Amino acid sequence: MSFWDKVEAGIAEARKRTLGVFLERLAAQKQKHNEASFSIALIALSAKMAKADGVVTDDEIAAFRDFFQFPEKEADKVRMIYQLAQQDVAGFKEYLSRVAKIFAEAPEVLEDVLDCLFHVAVADGVAHPRELEFLDEAARVFNTSASAFHRLKATHLGLGEDDPYLILGITPGASAAEIKAAFRELARDHHPDALTARGVPQDLVKIAEGRMAAINTAYERILTELP
Repeated sequence: MSFWDKVEAGIAEARKRTLGVFLERLAAQKQKHNEASFSIALIALSAKMAKADGVVTDDEIAAFRDFFQFPEKEADKVRMIYQLAQQDVAGFKEYLSRVAKIFAEAPEVLEDVLDCLFHVAVADGVAHPRELEFLDEAARVFNTSASAFHRLKATHLGLGEDDPYLILGITPGASAAEIKAAFRELARDHHPDALTARGVPQDLVKIAEGRMAAINTAYERILTELP
């Protein structure tokens, strides 16, 4: 069964109940860490984060399509998941909890999801306060570490005053060896091959590029401060 066939099968099941219930069922399955699971979860959360007016606008689809490339013939499937999510009475936090269950054993995948949500939030060039609240809530529900959240924030909003040590997950005063080891571990974890192995769709693997840029910037800033 192809990737889009799996997505269509998921939509068919979700239409029998609700998309939220489908996500719950996904969390109970053994074979759940795959591209279709990741994509459906991401599209559903993006829809919940979009303007909750019950209408899927072209702008909302365009914001998602800006980084999740899909054939025009599959656009209706994406639109259907948006509609199912927006019609579901369950709120954004409930969807977050369900997605957290799906990837409970793979917290690094939840970081990938959060990275994509950041991209959707700033796709129009503006980080709206309400969207930032959604992202903060997602980080809490996903139990995302402070360093991971600051990495993602720096990726999409710039490093700003964020502590580069926090982005690398180390403390000021760390030795050169500790700094280098932290950098190498992050570079390995956020390499495109690592994302592919986690079930991130190939079209989304490029999200690692921005994340690595933030990691590199933090690392270079720390190096310049070393005695």
